[in-house]
Amino acid sequence: MARMSMLGTGLYTLGQAARLTGADRRAVRRWMLGYERQEHGERRFSPPLWRTQLADADLPDPVIGFHDLLELRLVNAFVRHGVTIPVIRATVDAAREQFGIDYPLTAKRFRTDGKRIFIEAIAKSGEEKMLDPLKRQFVFSEIIRPSLYAGIEYDGSSARRWFPLGNDQKAIVLDPARQFGSPIVSDANIPTDTLYASYLAERCDSKAVARIFDISPRMVDAAVRFEKSFGT
Repeated sequence: MARMSMLGTGLYTLGQAARLTGADRRAVRRWMLGYERQEHGERRFSPPLWRTQLADADLPDPVIGFHDLLELRLVNAFVRHGVTIPVIRATVDAAREQFGIDYPLTAKRFRTDGKRIFIEAIAKSGEEKMLDPLKRQFVFSEIIRPSLYAGIEYDGSSARRWFPLGNDQKAIVLDPARQFGSPIVSDANIPTDTLYASYLAERCDSKAVARIFDISPRMVDAAVRFEKSFGT
């Protein structure tokens, strides 16, 4: 895939994706690339949960796109609540087919129609014992909370950009049309990791960093808070 065709797609290594979603790095690799497993004495390949935006990218290391990243946040939320990968896979496949879009978990419609799809997916996956019948009715609402979608800005049904600190804190944004989707200071177009590295080099002096980049100390502080909160 040529560099130009990646513009507007976003570009994240699996390590970056793990950091930004809070997921285990090895799990992200399995979810996005697939993995081999032993089953009844035979080696079988478990495919990726979906075909990523940059599956055909000619790069030295695996990468994913912006929409993949946002979907991963939802997958990780399901996993953290004890939902198995077969159920998640069945949910993703059914939602994709019913909504007619490639990245259904992040879609607004999933918040309203997803519960039915999720419950049906449990039955289809053959893992009804995963949840007792009573809890099954509530677990979706426990996972898909409004806060999980807070900060996602939409263009129609598709996610356009993500403010990871929420709608009330738009100082930091991930926008696939800017800096390949890296977390940046919204008003300065400077990657947060660049500012944080400079902040450490300047002995945690926000004003000094602000002078170097000709931005306000407030912007530097926002970048530092983000990098610390997302586990740099």
